[in-house]
Amino acid sequence: MPDPALKARIDQALNAFVEREAGLLVAIDGQLRPVAAQLQAAVADGKRLRAAFAYWGWRAAGQPDSEAMVRAAAAMELVHAAAVVHDDLIDGSPIRRGAPTAHVALRHAVAEGPGRATSGRALAMLAGDLLMSWAGQLFAGCGLPAAYLGRARPLWATLARELVAGECLEILRTHAEPSEASSLEIVRYKTAKYTVEHPLHLGALLAGAPPALLATFTAYGLPLGEAFQLRDDLLGVFGDPGRTGKSNLDDLAGAKPTALLALTLAGATGAERARLRAVLGRADLCPAELAELREIMIRSGARARVEELITERATAARTALGRAALPTQAAAALAGLVTVATARTS
Repeated sequence: MPDPALKARIDQALNAFVEREAGLLVAIDGQLRPVAAQLQAAVADGKRLRAAFAYWGWRAAGQPDSEAMVRAAAAMELVHAAAVVHDDLIDGSPIRRGAPTAHVALRHAVAEGPGRATSGRALAMLAGDLLMSWAGQLFAGCGLPAAYLGRARPLWATLARELVAGECLEILRTHAEPSEASSLEIVRYKTAKYTVEHPLHLGALLAGAPPALLATFTAYGLPLGEAFQLRDDLLGVFGDPGRTGKSNLDDLAGAKPTALLALTLAGATGAERARLRAVLGRADLCPAELAELREIMIRSGARARVEELITERATAARTALGRAALPTQAAAALAGLVTVATARTS
């Protein structure tokens, strides 16, 4: 994870903001308490990678440590929390971080009846929307000068557009025949940019960084963000649910167009491809079928190839970083974050 001291500061800023806003929500009507609880749960845990990248984007531009910048960086965690709530809702995922997802938990806030699940989903959608709104609110009120905020404000439109584009592309391509190129495009827009590149640009723009530093952060951030999501795809199938906090069946039951699946189909035998198509997308996949699909992914070379893609992208990120003349502390922190993002088990 990022530097523990920085993570603690991000946690403090984030939790103070969310606790205050959740309290204001409940003050409207006590019946909103379960919604407020899910909003707090959405930000209660996490690696705080996105905030760390934003903070070090600021420091890499030569700016000093700043509590206001920590608050601005924490806004990226609210973007992530919103994306997670919406992603779980879209996928119908029942578990996240070992606990019921927001749309599942919020069913219990609704009276018994045939529309209970639908109402739970509606409440989760609204909670996710509010989290995204809070991100802009925390950013705007972080305490940095208005002129600094004005330099970074246009990035928020780009971030939202590209994040939504990635989610839409994943939905449009689910159940279609995936290709490596189309899967990597989804990775780039759904995750890579808002996880690494955009947070770095946010910090750098707030700091008044020159275009050359923004270009360095793109050269570093895009491959690293892609490697992060490729690792996530592997963990989604081969990881330990006790560590990942979610089921190994979600991506397969949802027939997600991941690079892992595209490479598996490309390298599998005809009989294996037929078997894959017979079971992918089924909500009732069992552990035995998971084991069978894992074996096909290994035999086809797909698992090993995804590992190679991760290594290639991590190397590209390190190379971009090595070519830049960054302050020593920022360079060291960003180098460490390459390992944090790619060599993980959760």
